[in-house]
Amino acid sequence: MAGLALVTGASSGIGFYLAQGLAARGYDIVGVGASSRIDELPGKLSEVTVYPVRADLSSPDGPKEVWAKVESLNRPLDVAVFNAGKSLGGAFIDTDIDDELQMLSLNVTSQILLAKPVTRHMAERSQGNILITSSLSATTPTPYESIYGPTRAFMYSFAQGLREELREYDVNVTALLPGATATEFHDRAGMQNTAFGDNSTKNDPELVARLALNGLFAGRDHVVGGDRKTRRSAVLNKFLGEQRKARRFSKDSREQ
Repeated sequence: MAGLALVTGASSGIGFYLAQGLAARGYDIVGVGASSRIDELPGKLSEVTVYPVRADLSSPDGPKEVWAKVESLNRPLDVAVFNAGKSLGGAFIDTDIDDELQMLSLNVTSQILLAKPVTRHMAERSQGNILITSSLSATTPTPYESIYGPTRAFMYSFAQGLREELREYDVNVTALLPGATATEFHDRAGMQNTAFGDNSTKNDPELVARLALNGLFAGRDHVVGGDRKTRRSAVLNKFLGEQRKARRFSKDSREQ
C-alpha cells in the first residue's frame, strides 16, 4: 500500500509543490486548503489518491476536521507537512488587530492543535516525517511584518524542540525556511507596493519544495529553501546585529 502524507496549505504555492513532490514519491495525499481551489487537487495529482479537505485552520474546529479526515481513512500517516500560513504587511500602528489575531491563529495555534494528534500517532508507530514551514524571516526582525516574523520564529523553535523530543521515537522533524518565493503570498499580505511586490526577484516554489523534501528525507534539522542568495542571507543573519538586520529588512518590507 502507498504511504500517506498530510499537506496543509496545499492549494497553491509551495504547499502545492510539496504535495506534488510527495505524490511523485508515491504518497497518497490528504490536501488541506481554505478555499474551493483545494477541490482541484485530485485532478492535478491524478497518479495517486488525493483526499481534499476544505477547512479554515484559523478556527478551532479546522484542525479537528483535518485530523478527523485522516483518522477516517484508517491508515497510518507517514508524512505530515504543516505549511499553512499567511502574512500581513504594514506598520503595526496601522494594521488591524483582528487581522493579526487571525494570522496568529493560523500561523501558530492551528499548527499546535494539529501537531498534537499527529505527533502522538507517529510516536505510537515509531515512524514518521514532519516538515514544518517556517521562514527565513525567523532569523531576523521583520519591521512592517512585525507579527508575521515572530510567528515564523515560533514555528522554527517549535520544530527544533519537537525534533529532539521525537528523536527517541524515530520520528524526524525538519524545519523549512524559505526566502521570498514567487507565490501569491505577498500580494495576499497587501505588500504589492514594497520591494517584495510582483516585480521583485523571487525563488521558484517548485525549487523550494524540492529542496525541502530532499532535506526532510535526508533527516536534516532545517532546510533554507531558495537560491544561493537566499542561503547567503541565512548565513549573514547569524552574524549581523539585530538593529542592522531590522534596517535591512525594512528596506524591502516598507511601502515605497
